Amino acid sequence: MFKVISLLIFSLLAASSTLCQESPGNYQLAVIDTDKGSITVQLYNKTPVHRDNFIKLIKQRYFDNQLFHRVIKNFMVQGGDPHSVNAARGQRLGSAGPGYTLPADFHPELFHKKGALAAARRGDKANPEKHSSGSQFYIVQGRTFTVEELEVMEHKGLHEPFTPTQIKMYTTLGGTPHLDGDYTVFGEVIEGLDVVDRIASVETDDYDRPLKDIKYSIRLLE
Repeated sequence: MFKVISLLIFSLLAASSTLCQESPGNYQLAVIDTDKGSITVQLYNKTPVHRDNFIKLIKQRYFDNQLFHRVIKNFMVQGGDPHSVNAARGQRLGSAGPGYTLPADFHPELFHKKGALAAARRGDKANPEKHSSGSQFYIVQGRTFTVEELEVMEHKGLHEPFTPTQIKMYTTLGGTPHLDGDYTVFGEVIEGLDVVDRIASVETDDYDRPLKDIKYSIRLLE
């Protein structure tokens, strides 16, 4: 059982404190400039293959003028499909990439709290090793959970035992805990969660593509 009484005394830290999971200077920063504002992300050194691949694609300007092609409120916003550049209205997106995948790289301390930057991938049936897409990524919006909801997930075998840090984040900041251990988290938002909220709130079609295109480009912050 969780120590509920202890959890009740947790309070949210300042945004920069709650979000950062690695020591200052031990990461690479990138800025996602969108039609709704800018989002600054920290790339984790604990996932070096994903970090270096993301940096490589940014340097190649791979992400310039792409669209957030899949947006689901209280869940996540997704981009990284090169076919989204100049895509026709109503065109289905989400299947394209650079022609390679990346090996999964899971760490319990890197989880799907709100603002997590993670790699999209094909489903388990076609991709049992859970390899990541070479370019498609998503940013978690999610929602907050009660301790009781997390306990149910744990008891049903839907999640490994939650750590105190995970419990704190999922019951205060929020996230998507059901994705933990299935998708590689390789960074997090350190500024611009309000922009993620604005993107996640837009109206979408039956395939979760925004009715009004939301463009973005990504640059490194040296």
